[in-house]
Amino acid sequence: MTYIIPVLVLGGCGILAGVLLTAAAKVFHVEVDERVEKIGEALPQANCGACGYAGCSDYASAIVEKGAPTNLCRPGGADAAGKIAAILGTAVAEVVPMTAVVHCNGDCNATQTAFEFDGVQSCKAVKRFYGGNGLCKYGCIGLGDCVNVCEHGAIKVENGVAKVIPSLCGACGQCAAVCPNQLISIKPLAKHIDVLCSSAANGKETKLSCKNGCIGCKICEKKCPSEAIKVENFHASIDYEKCTNCGSCMAACPVKVIHSCEPASVQE
Repeated sequence: MTYIIPVLVLGGCGILAGVLLTAAAKVFHVEVDERVEKIGEALPQANCGACGYAGCSDYASAIVEKGAPTNLCRPGGADAAGKIAAILGTAVAEVVPMTAVVHCNGDCNATQTAFEFDGVQSCKAVKRFYGGNGLCKYGCIGLGDCVNVCEHGAIKVENGVAKVIPSLCGACGQCAAVCPNQLISIKPLAKHIDVLCSSAANGKETKLSCKNGCIGCKICEKKCPSEAIKVENFHASIDYEKCTNCGSCMAACPVKVIHSCEPASVQE
């Protein structure tokens, strides 16, 4: 009897807990639209947040329950948008192909390091020391934090500067989020004229730190027929919505900081 009573009490508690949990599951059960699960399966499960939602599951729920646009998944692109449209029975929404671009061209031939960093070899770690180890505090540190987070193998460091392979890029934005100097942006793939500099220093200071830097002369701004390029804080930037890819700014730039970064084939 010494052992039987505790066993019976424990068993009774277990049965009671099971009954209560079953009852609670039925009371609080929420019907889930099966389309949410199907849409989730159609998404790439990158959970990158580029769509503006917490993850693929959250985005799938928003599409069904809140009528969110069906073409927001950058990594999934037109394929995901097509599958979602088929599930919902709606027309396929247009998807504008996007890609990341690194706004820096300060390679090893154009600039130098100010000191050797012996700590953890990451851009984020180096940034904590005097703003970075390069002469240009605005440029690419080149230790590959962006490379490490890219799940598509679309970005690599060449000659000290990160470069994007558009044909592999899913435009998820994880590389942009991790860059401590905020050099990476997401732009339409078809817009291939880019300013490859992010320096906010004046022209003289920029030239002392990097041969490939923007000097803020505003010649590009004056030459652009569509007013798509502006110079603010000694730095030129392009409004991709206005840009027509005419190349006028690129041809006029005296320091050749504006480049045509057209999609290239994958290079091994």
